[in-house]
Amino acid sequence: MDKSTSVTKGIFFIIVSAFGFSVMNLCVTLAGDLPTFQKALFRNAGALIVSAIMFLKSGDKLDTKIGDLGLLLLRASLGSIGLFANFYALDHMMISDASMLNKLAPFFTLILSAIFLREKTSWKQYMFVLIAFIGLLFIVKPTMEFTESLGASIVGIIGGIAAGAAYACVRGLGKRGMPSSQVVLGFSLVSTIIAIPFVINDHAPMSLKQVLLLSVAALGATFGQFGITWAYRCAPSKEISIFDYFTVIFSALWGFIFLSQVPDIYSLFGYLIIFSSALLMFFYNKRH
Repeated sequence: MDKSTSVTKGIFFIIVSAFGFSVMNLCVTLAGDLPTFQKALFRNAGALIVSAIMFLKSGDKLDTKIGDLGLLLLRASLGSIGLFANFYALDHMMISDASMLNKLAPFFTLILSAIFLREKTSWKQYMFVLIAFIGLLFIVKPTMEFTESLGASIVGIIGGIAAGAAYACVRGLGKRGMPSSQVVLGFSLVSTIIAIPFVINDHAPMSLKQVLLLSVAALGATFGQFGITWAYRCAPSKEISIFDYFTVIFSALWGFIFLSQVPDIYSLFGYLIIFSSALLMFFYNKRH
C-alpha cells in the first residue's frame, strides 16, 4: 500500500471515529436527567467488552512490568477523569461547546509531554497553544459571577486537561513498548471499576428509551475507538490528526437538528480560533 492510499484510509477511519464519538455525545445528552456516572458506566462497560475481545484477538500477553504498572494506572485514572468530566459537560452545556473543550486535549498533551517526557517543543508550538486558549475564553465567556454554565465549562476544561495528560501517559507507555490493546483494556477496566461505586450510591431508574440511547452511545464509542485505532495504524498522527475535529462539526450538526442548539457568535468565534490554531500546528508538525 503506497503512502497516499494509507493516508486516505487513515483520514476515512478518523472521520468514522469522529462520527462515532459525536453520536455518543448526542445520545448521552438525549438520555436526559440521569446521574453522570450512570451514563458513563454504560459507555465504559461496552468499551470493556470490546477492548477485552480486541486484547484476546491480538495475542498480546499481560506481562506488564512493575515499573510500567504505575504509569498504566495513572493513564487509566486520568482518562477516567477526562471521560466523566466530558459527560458532565455534555449534561450542562451545548454538545458542540463540550466537544470543543474536550478537543483541547492535544494542546495539553503537547505541554505535559514537554514537561514530563522531555519531548522537544518549539516556541511556535507554544504560540499555537496560547492562541487556542484565547479561543477557549470565547467559549467559556468567564464572568465575575459563578454560574452553572461557567461551572460546567471549568469541568469541561478539567476534562480536557485530564485527557491530555492521559494521552501523554499513552505516549510514555508506547515508548516503553506496551501494546496498545493492553493500554485500552487497562483504561476500560479501571474506568468501569471507578464508576460502579458511584452508580450504587446514586442511580436512577431508566426507561426503555434511555437504555436504548445509552446502548447506542456505547456503540458510538466503540466505533470511535475502533476508528481511531485503525486510523493511526494507517497513517501517522501528523498526517491525519486535524480531521479529528470533525467530532465538533458532527456534534454541532446533531445539536442543531435534534436539540435545536445554536452556538452564539462568541462560541463560533472560539471554535474558529481553536481550529485555526490546530490547523497551524498540523501544518507545522508535517514540516518537522
